[in-house]
Amino acid sequence: MRNHSAVTTFILLGLTDDPQLEILVFIFLFITYILSVIGNLTIISLTLVDSHLKTAMYFFLQNFSFLEISFTTACVPPYLYIISSGDRTITVKACFSQIFFIVLFGATEFFLLAVMSYDRYVAICKPLHYVTIMSSRVCRDLILCCWVSGLLIIIPLLGLSLHLEFYDSVIDHFYCDASPILKNSCSDTWFIEQLVVICAVLTFIMTLVCIVLSYIYIIRTILRLPSVQQRKKAFSTCSSHMIVVSMTYGSCIFMYVKPSAKDEVAINKAVSLLTISVAPMLNPFIYTLRNKQVKQSLRDVLKRFVFHSKK
Repeated sequence: MRNHSAVTTFILLGLTDDPQLEILVFIFLFITYILSVIGNLTIISLTLVDSHLKTAMYFFLQNFSFLEISFTTACVPPYLYIISSGDRTITVKACFSQIFFIVLFGATEFFLLAVMSYDRYVAICKPLHYVTIMSSRVCRDLILCCWVSGLLIIIPLLGLSLHLEFYDSVIDHFYCDASPILKNSCSDTWFIEQLVVICAVLTFIMTLVCIVLSYIYIIRTILRLPSVQQRKKAFSTCSSHMIVVSMTYGSCIFMYVKPSAKDEVAINKAVSLLTISVAPMLNPFIYTLRNKQVKQSLRDVLKRFVFHSKK
């Protein structure tokens, strides 16, 4: 079916229509975006240049940081442009392109978090076989599986959505989201909506089950360690990942446990704002501040930089 709809552009209402508040939103998003890019690029750079950070754990962290940069870049700069230019319109093609990248990066990140939990399970429960199990080839294959899984989720949904016709151009959000776009369609979207729910639930449940099972075995193994020092060291290797997992899954649960239909849009906007701006900014700090190797690597790089600058 061809798209004969007269609607060729959407209008994004954004977070607020108050000009003064919009300036504060711009400053907040700009600062968090710059910090998230700098923080995640720092982690990527450290894992590339430091030979001590060449293990599977840091390879996954490097890819996670790349996903964080990609995810926040797909959402924040377009909205910053909307605020600065005052032009709230976005073409249908651009809107669907944004949805594609947001869902791809978001879904891939969920699968990567599950892979990272498996990596911690192997490191703690099977330490003698860690290097063999988590070889470079296995790590690359796992990353590839994460990306392919993300593509398998978004491509069928996007393919079906491209044939929709629209009667309304207003999207009550600050970026293109599937839910308001489907509400604006005059086509039959029942099948697509069910497919969206199935894909979202399967991704959420599958990855969460993998993470929970991994940590059940991890905690059981840690509690069997003879000394308190060993238990503390083992817990510290997982603490950063556990915090990030809690933030990621917690925000998703909070977004979809809605108190009322009236508050649905406001809650979605608020949680989305935290997900696309605050979380990518905090994650590099969580991993660096709670990881002795990363902190030491950062100090070494800064020392080398200062030393060379003095020459």
